[in-house]
Amino acid sequence: MKVTNPILPGYYPDPSICAVGEDFYLVNSTFTYFPGVPIFHSRDLKNWTQIGNVLTRKSQVSLDDQWHSGGIFAPSIRYHDGTFYMITTNVGGGGNFYVTATDPAGPWSEPYFLVGADGIDPTLFFDVDGKAYYVGQRANSDGEAYWGDCEIWIQELDLKAGILLGNSRVLWRGSMNPSNWVEGPHLYRIGDYYYVMIAEGGTGFEHSVTIARSKELFGSYESCPRNPIVTHRHLGKNNPIINTGHGDLVQDKNGEWYMVLLASRPKQGYCNMGRETFLAKVDWEDGWPVVNKGFGIITDEIEVPLEEQEQTYHNHCYHFYEKKWDPHFVFLHNPDESAYEILPEQGILRMHARKETIDDLVSSTYVGVRQQHHRFQASTRLTCNIVEGEEAGMAIVQSNEYYLTVTVVKEDDKTYMKALMRNNEESFELGRKEIMPRPLVITVSGQDQVLSIRYKQDGKEQVLAQNINTNTLSTEVAGGFVGCTIGMYITSKGRESNSFADFNWLSYTGL
Repeated sequence: MKVTNPILPGYYPDPSICAVGEDFYLVNSTFTYFPGVPIFHSRDLKNWTQIGNVLTRKSQVSLDDQWHSGGIFAPSIRYHDGTFYMITTNVGGGGNFYVTATDPAGPWSEPYFLVGADGIDPTLFFDVDGKAYYVGQRANSDGEAYWGDCEIWIQELDLKAGILLGNSRVLWRGSMNPSNWVEGPHLYRIGDYYYVMIAEGGTGFEHSVTIARSKELFGSYESCPRNPIVTHRHLGKNNPIINTGHGDLVQDKNGEWYMVLLASRPKQGYCNMGRETFLAKVDWEDGWPVVNKGFGIITDEIEVPLEEQEQTYHNHCYHFYEKKWDPHFVFLHNPDESAYEILPEQGILRMHARKETIDDLVSSTYVGVRQQHHRFQASTRLTCNIVEGEEAGMAIVQSNEYYLTVTVVKEDDKTYMKALMRNNEESFELGRKEIMPRPLVITVSGQDQVLSIRYKQDGKEQVLAQNINTNTLSTEVAGGFVGCTIGMYITSKGRESNSFADFNWLSYTGL
């Protein structure tokens, strides 16, 4: 069976995976999007179904007043004795914590925050004697000699009490001398060795996966002589796949090994979709992993000797005939639940205007899905009753400082369709046309790094703007760790309001 990369296209970074019998479960970082940490299921490593989200309650995750790329970093999922564990960092909301569930689809427990667990990127390790260990990244405990001088550390953990036991120990400070941004650790017992696998080089072009081993849990650890075992930094910035790193290993029911890891697919040097989830085959030689043997890089396709499972159909047109959210929907920060009403009898989502905008570090009235293709089309149908100074429509969000809106606006007692690009501290209008205050359909179409915008009212479709350069909606320009989402949006722009917009659907299609 051929598996095409990425296995999860779009903004799905920092993958972690575990296997339970024939079933694989995978989670990703979500930063300040809510709900936090999507969880996927597969039996063939090719076809993945999102079965839910781990962090679905504000009591589990506080995301307000955090930078867009703050929040939830690098989750790790593990299974032990009938219980699933997801451990992660909320960088501006309490630090490192874990939650548990007996059903990976949820519900998941309230968080266990770990006092004394410094740093980020935690994972759990269960040794053969039944003891549990916390493994994480922190600044060099001997003193930081430079920015990015970090180490991987370990400490025994009482999972029932949610407390660290004894003293911490340093496992590894990376394969380079000096190493830069040692992070994203995972610890395994394979054969006679303990293996610690990490990311090095930062989250961008210099990213990599490295590994070390020891016959004793606490070391010392021997660096793999072939490190890094994965990187694309030697292939040039125009390679179709870049930024490879942050991997996790998994073994299937037949004893075959694989790695999930993140990477990006640039277009013309820009990555609007951020970092995505890829799959690689792993062989073992001389007690060391060899990734995609014979190639040594992450490829567009790999051969997986598992039986392909029937894929669950995923409708990319999201309707509102049931009073529940599709698990693919995401909100900015912790949403104000009163701002959203699903009205199944009318088949609409009613979104109420709030004073917050996308610029704010708290939740505005926005709900969307991830951009997953270089070429795509997204659309929605809406009716709104906004007043002067308000707006409602669609948005493409890279961050609170870099985004694009296509909205109905009221100005000087007239109604307009307006497209606006926000680039850091600058905003500029892309197009404007007067319309009637009646229902309409908005469509945005992306062709690599170029966007066009149309709207349709009373059966007539018109172009609002075209040939829009979207390079500013990329990680390379905006910075941070996320990718674009596309969704529905309404705001009263700083004022209290009773206005709302009714959305019939949100459609997203890869072209």
